[in-house]
Amino acid sequence: METKGKILTNELRNNLKEVIQRELKQLNEQLEALEPKERLNVVCKLMPYVFPKVNTVHLKEGEPFTFD
Repeated sequence: METKGKILTNELRNNLKEVIQRELKQLNEQLEALEPKERLNVVCKLMPYVFPKVNTVHLKEGEPFTFD
């Protein structure tokens, strides 16, 4: 049997999921209504949720500087 906390957490997650789904349906129109600078700012903030994080690659001693 679920505890009261788990039930509330499930309800909260379901409610938030519905809110996010409604907002995503309107995202294109909302972005188009923004000024270009604001739109770019929003897109940049959303990028980490869409693209994987890129790790920096460091050259190690003895490795070639060029790739053939």
